[in-house]
Amino acid sequence: MEALRQIADRILGAGESMAIVAIALLLSQLGHIMGFWILEKVSSRTRAAWDDLVPLHLKAPSRVVFAALALQFVKPLLSLSEGVQEVVGRTMDILFVCGGTWMLVRGVRLGRDVILARFDMAQSDNLRSRKMQTQVTVLQNVALTVIVLVGSAMVLMTFESVRQIGVSLLASAGIAGIILGFAAQKTIANLLAGVQLAITQPMRLDDVVIVEGEWGWIEEITLTYVVVKIWDLRRLVLPISYFLEHPFQNWTRSTSDILGTVVVHVDPSMDVGLLRAELARLVAGTPLWDGKVQGVQVTECSPEAMQVRFLVSASDSGKAWDLRCLVREGILDFLRREHPRCLPRKRVLVSDTPELANAASD
Repeated sequence: MEALRQIADRILGAGESMAIVAIALLLSQLGHIMGFWILEKVSSRTRAAWDDLVPLHLKAPSRVVFAALALQFVKPLLSLSEGVQEVVGRTMDILFVCGGTWMLVRGVRLGRDVILARFDMAQSDNLRSRKMQTQVTVLQNVALTVIVLVGSAMVLMTFESVRQIGVSLLASAGIAGIILGFAAQKTIANLLAGVQLAITQPMRLDDVVIVEGEWGWIEEITLTYVVVKIWDLRRLVLPISYFLEHPFQNWTRSTSDILGTVVVHVDPSMDVGLLRAELARLVAGTPLWDGKVQGVQVTECSPEAMQVRFLVSASDSGKAWDLRCLVREGILDFLRREHPRCLPRKRVLVSDTPELANAASD
C-alpha cells in the first residue's frame, strides 16, 4: 500500500507540475500576443519607419524568451523527483539561453536595418551610404559571431561533463594556447583584418576596383572573404586580408565621379579644332556626360600618325564606360564620314625614276 501511495503521489505531483507549466506557457503567450498587438498598433500610427521594424525582427524570438522567463519563474513550484527535476531544469536553462541568443541576433539585425534605412544605395552619388553599409555589415558579422559563440558556450556549460572537460583544458592552457594559436592564426588574422577594414575602409561595398587585373565591383564583404563582381558577371573571391596586404585600384575611394579617356590615331594633316568641335557636339547630346570635363589633346605624333586623347567625365564608372564607347564610335564615324583622308595611313613613295627607286630601296 505504501508503494502504491508513493506512486500515486508522484503521478499527482507530475500532473500538478504539468498543469503549472501549461498555465505558465499559456499566460506567457497571451502576454506576448497582447504586448506585440499594442506595439504594432502604436508603430503603425507613427510617421517614423524604424519602429515598424521592431515587431518584424523581435516578434518570433521574444515568443521563446517569454516562454523561457515564465518557466524560470515557476521552476521552484514544480514538485518532481530529483532526476526529473534536474532534466527539466537543464532543459529550461538551455531554452532560456537559446531564446536570449536568438533575441540578441535579431536585435543586432534590427539595429543594422534601422541604421541603413537612412542611407539610400540607389542614388548615383552614394559614397556615404556605401561607407556606412560597409561598416555596419562587417561589425554586424563580428557581433553575430561573438553572440553565437558565447551562447553555444553557455549551453555547453550547462552539462557537467563538458564543464569538467573545460577545467581540464584550462589546466593545460599553456600548450593548448600555443596549439590553438598556430591552428587559428589565419582565422584570427582574417577576423582582425575585417575589423580593420571596417574602420579604415580602403574599399567599401559597391566600390569600383581593379584587383588581380580584373575590373569589377565589391559585391559582398564577410569576416573571411570579399566577393568582387567582375564586369562579365564572373565572381572573384579573395581572402579579406588580401586587401590589406596587396595593392589594388579603387576608382571610387573618395567620390564616384571619374574621368574617362579615349585614344584615337589620325593622320597628322587632321585639324584638331574640328575634333574638339565634334567632341563637344557628342557629349552635349548624351545624358552620360556630367557637364564637368571635356577636352582634346595631341599626346604623341609620328610621321605616320598623331595620337589624340579625348578626355570626358561622368558621375560614375558605369556611365564613364558607356560614354567612352560612345565617344570612340562617334569620332571614328565622324572621320570616316567627313574626313576619310585623315585616317591613319602608310605612305609609300612610288616613282618611275631609277635614281629615286634605288634611293627608296636603300
